[in-house]
Amino acid sequence: MSALLPITEIASRIGIDTEIIEPYGKHIAKVPLTAPVFQNKRKGKLILVTAMTPTPAGEGKTTTVIGLGQGLKNLGKKVSIAIREPSLGPCFGVKGGATGGGKSKVEPSDRINLIFTGDFPSVSAAHNLLAAVVNNHMHFGNELKIDPKSVFLPRTIDMNDRSLRDIAVGLGNRENGYLAMDRFVITPASEIMAILGLSKSYEDLKGRLSKMMVAMNSDGKPVFSGDLKVSGAMAALLADALKPNLVQTTEGVPAFIHAGPFGNIAHGTSSVVADELALRTSDFLVTEAGFGSDLGAEKFMDLVSRISGLPVNAVVIVATLRAMKHHAGAKDTSKEDVKAVQTGSRNLLRHVEIVRNFGIEPVVAINHFPSDTERETDALIEILRAGKVTFALSEVFGKGGKGGEELAKSVLGRISDEPVKIKYTYDLNDSIRDKISSVAKKIYGADRVIFEKQAIRDIKLAESMGLSNIPVCMAKTQNSLSDNPLLLNDPKGFTVRVTAVGISSGAGFLVPYMGNIMTMPGLPRIPAAQNIDVTPDGVITGLS
Repeated sequence: MSALLPITEIASRIGIDTEIIEPYGKHIAKVPLTAPVFQNKRKGKLILVTAMTPTPAGEGKTTTVIGLGQGLKNLGKKVSIAIREPSLGPCFGVKGGATGGGKSKVEPSDRINLIFTGDFPSVSAAHNLLAAVVNNHMHFGNELKIDPKSVFLPRTIDMNDRSLRDIAVGLGNRENGYLAMDRFVITPASEIMAILGLSKSYEDLKGRLSKMMVAMNSDGKPVFSGDLKVSGAMAALLADALKPNLVQTTEGVPAFIHAGPFGNIAHGTSSVVADELALRTSDFLVTEAGFGSDLGAEKFMDLVSRISGLPVNAVVIVATLRAMKHHAGAKDTSKEDVKAVQTGSRNLLRHVEIVRNFGIEPVVAINHFPSDTERETDALIEILRAGKVTFALSEVFGKGGKGGEELAKSVLGRISDEPVKIKYTYDLNDSIRDKISSVAKKIYGADRVIFEKQAIRDIKLAESMGLSNIPVCMAKTQNSLSDNPLLLNDPKGFTVRVTAVGISSGAGFLVPYMGNIMTMPGLPRIPAAQNIDVTPDGVITGLS
């Protein structure tokens, strides 16, 4: 890896005044929302990177975003990338880091993976302030008549800890508050993380924070954060967090890393302000959507782009041969298995169909691994050609920008001069049930949608609050197109079960929960944390 450039040089490359950025050391900076470049007109084209249904090994979507950006730079394009901030839970759980890999990384990766500029702790603090104030209000007279058994707001922590999924609070004497059942969600699943990612200004941030529904009162009416008069204090905790973070890739491409909503629970993309900043300072923005096209990409189209006005000019679907073998049921995906590639390619082709249904012709990035064989690659290429799918071999892990040039050329050949007119999956005026059913049937391929009793009650509450005409942000497993993680490849004839519908009135969407999706993950038997260490000279190891 070449030496990192001063962050001032990275900023100056895209016209950001180096006097206004707020450095966090030599290689990290925040860009305040008062920066003059925010007043620039949008000039960039947005390239959205999504993937086929992910597998435990990972398909290299973040690595592809970075490598594609570097490939575009090699072709003489003025480009920036935007990705989400890593969560400590996955870093210490399964992933061991979320900053790309090989010769396509964002740097300084160790600091980005661990705390970074403090945005995640700020979100946790703002969230837990509100939770504490709710309990405090009930303790001191409960003027708003909050029903202790109808408090929706959980607590949050940025760590995988299954023991916090259901807890009891208020144990002991009266001074310890109400005795009640409570729970934690991981910080990327906090509504405040979604609010941070979608807010365009401080006024927008405060307005969204004040609209968060926290509980019901004894009269059956909703209680909002604004009723508790702490949205200003919450916004104060998030004042720095709303400023996009600027770093660089291994080859000096400007990289905005900001916000971190999970793709299988929340909307799964970088912040609107980071994307807007990149579109105003670069000719091309490469950004990612969490997990497969059934999750992050669907939400970017039907939710993020829809409510923010962000354009979409091209879509890349990341695919790997080993993922196809996994979806075909192969036990050892490192061994050559042409038939398994052919069988598992149905999953990739389903994602191609999903993107096409939005009115966009995607480019498939075949992310190359050393275990891939020529026969397997040729088999996939034959399938893609038969389906008239644009594709390119991507070798960004091993070769960096050089390995992303073929992909960059394919994307440039497919990119539209004007933003695509997205064909949305549903109309905002559709009923809540119809919106959920439309996504389940048109995107996932479900035959039937069952709404359980709690979900029906939740939908009636949302309707009574006048929230029928907002988007839905589906929460389901990322490991299958269905809500059952064991149904691999391109399942048919399945039923989706909607267990509940959360109301994220501050973020501006409803969250249908499907299957056994959890908002607080647990650590695996052997956590990635066991491989992370610090050398005697202070160098962090084991995060890649």
